[in-house]
Amino acid sequence: MGAGIAVAALLLAAILVLSVHIQDVTVTGSERYTDAQIEELLFAGKWGKNAGIAYFKNRFRPHKQIPFVEDYKVIFHSPFHVEVIIYEKDIVGYVSYMSSYMYFDRDGIIVESSGSKLDGVPWITGLEFGQIVLYRPLPVGDDRIFGEIMNLTQQLSVYDIPVDRIQYDSKGQATLFINKMEVTMGDNADIDGKISTLNDILTDQPQLAEISGTLKLENYTENNSRAGITFKKK
Repeated sequence: MGAGIAVAALLLAAILVLSVHIQDVTVTGSERYTDAQIEELLFAGKWGKNAGIAYFKNRFRPHKQIPFVEDYKVIFHSPFHVEVIIYEKDIVGYVSYMSSYMYFDRDGIIVESSGSKLDGVPWITGLEFGQIVLYRPLPVGDDRIFGEIMNLTQQLSVYDIPVDRIQYDSKGQATLFINKMEVTMGDNADIDGKISTLNDILTDQPQLAEISGTLKLENYTENNSRAGITFKKK
């Protein structure tokens, strides 16, 4: 009799657990995915929103690998409401390699390989690379150029300047492509000041990025911040 009651109680508990479904999913920290995309990635399928199963998977199973996401946390505020906190990978640029795009972080480490281009992340072109391996440093033969790429992409990230592409020539001089506008940077001298000046120009005259032309910043110096800065339409 006692065993039957215990089995019945267990069955009832299982039925109750399997009947409770998540109704509200709140997503924070995600800039590259919409809330609906995150919800579909983490709670897809017939039993994806079952509160008991979702809790078990989050507690005892490895987290799902999501492109451009370092990790995530699922917080159960109630059986019906969960919060997903997304921790995105710190990406400052990417290069093209064997039909894929290889994304690197502030330290020059390749952190992601994808067939898709991310908006707002500059594409580095004009340089030759050795064999690119995920989770290893970007293999640029010239350490000086490597340092310049890191410095330039980090400065662009700090000012949140939306550069589409960074083209390096044979002398290692960079040209930025921002929408329809090109910006010639010259060498790495005074690069912090050049990027700060570029940010000021785009803040004051954002319409320049919509004009096909070239903004010349290669003659900028700390002593004369406006020396030789010109914009010429094509």
